[in-house]
Amino acid sequence: MANISISEEDENIVLQVRSLGFRTPEAAKYGVLRLALAKSLKIETPPESGLDTIEKKGRDYDFREVTGVGKSENDKGLHDFDDAIRALLSVYHQEDLFASDQRYKLFLQRHIRRGLREIRTSWSSGHNFINWLREELFQDLKPDNSQLAAATETDLLLNALVEIGVHSEVRDIKQGIRLDRYALYLANINHLDNLKKGLAKLSFRLGLPENAITLSGSKEAGVANLDIPRSPEHWKIVSPARMNEWADLPHKEKLPVWLGQTVLGENFSMDLAEAPHVLLAGATGSGKTVCLHSLICSLLRTQSREKLQFALIDPKGTELNVYAKLPDLFGGFVAKSTLEAANMLDELVETMEARNRLFVEMGVRDIDEASKKSALPRIVVVVEELADLLMQSRELETPLVRLAQKARSTGIHLVLATQRPDAVTFSGLLRSNIPVRIALRVQKHTESSIILDQKGAEALLGRGDMLIKLTDQPEPVRVHGARVGDSEIALAIQKFCR
Repeated sequence: MANISISEEDENIVLQVRSLGFRTPEAAKYGVLRLALAKSLKIETPPESGLDTIEKKGRDYDFREVTGVGKSENDKGLHDFDDAIRALLSVYHQEDLFASDQRYKLFLQRHIRRGLREIRTSWSSGHNFINWLREELFQDLKPDNSQLAAATETDLLLNALVEIGVHSEVRDIKQGIRLDRYALYLANINHLDNLKKGLAKLSFRLGLPENAITLSGSKEAGVANLDIPRSPEHWKIVSPARMNEWADLPHKEKLPVWLGQTVLGENFSMDLAEAPHVLLAGATGSGKTVCLHSLICSLLRTQSREKLQFALIDPKGTELNVYAKLPDLFGGFVAKSTLEAANMLDELVETMEARNRLFVEMGVRDIDEASKKSALPRIVVVVEELADLLMQSRELETPLVRLAQKARSTGIHLVLATQRPDAVTFSGLLRSNIPVRIALRVQKHTESSIILDQKGAEALLGRGDMLIKLTDQPEPVRVHGARVGDSEIALAIQKFCR
């Protein structure tokens, strides 16, 4: 059987894991390859065909090294797991790979290469590799003691409530993605004020960070919902496969966007065309960039190249470059320098004005009416780091404000992302014209107020936990995002390019 080939970049991560992860430079490399296979198999979507292309070859691995095929019990250090691995891949791909060595080799190589890529992007050589293994591979194997924990938590909660002057009973407990929602029946309606004022003390009493517990109303009279976060080991994972399942459903929205699941596990989506612009902000490590990828990928999976065009601005040049090969990019490239960004924004303003002139000639008011007579794609403008862009040139705020004020009717929509949500970055003019805000965890309540016009984002749990302020709802919606990775991005691009 042919060898398994990997790239030079793949081989480098194999060597890093062996020396810095295993801390045993002489350890067999097949151990790393099998870990990569296991990591890839945990991803619900199949590896993309683009992994078949190797631009800079690293080395070939014989099947005897990778799967142990042909090895006997007398051979040292390696056993024959070939049948077991072939069976796993057959089930994963719903295809009899015992009938084709060529297909088996193709899928095995893709999984190994994807797994090595996932290790490369999610593990740093300076971090403990055992902890990485525990989080990435064995998290689902932990015993689920959440029900027992919830029962214990209930007793603690009721005692703590009495301490702040609230007498209640728990009518129901719903386990969400990261939170438990307690439906509290209050014996005295006046106790609601005590509950609101005592949330910080309640958090302290239960050993949680300040403002970790949130309160919301209920449709049932006399009942208030109390959302209490569980410890991270009892969190449920929001799989990116949920986005793919959602994307396959029919959508009435013009630009449907999937951002994750609500507290109780329901899909959360919105219409970017109705937004019509979005600010996305969160501190480093909050999951801001992953959320941005989720937004873009959900558009790629639900739209066609005839109906949607992207204009991409990435001052750092690191996050949006993965979309550089999308067909019909506005301007033909991802803008990285200040000059490129300025030219692209000016061209977008001119496109907006040209479309308005066209609408007058056609006798229509907006892109919805115009699309019945002429094919005009909507344009989604993504700025990956707004603060960096404006720090380099404050003048770029002018075309952004013009687009925010007037571009909706022409089908041009802004998605502005930043790690530093301050008053300088998000000025009053931008703020008043970008109604939909997505706040991931920030460091200070003042930053939360700039994004959402209220506190709350400073108490989020991180890792994709977010508050989304919509125009038609009085309170922000809490959503937990999925970790959309390179594989999901590649598959979304592949679907869009068909």
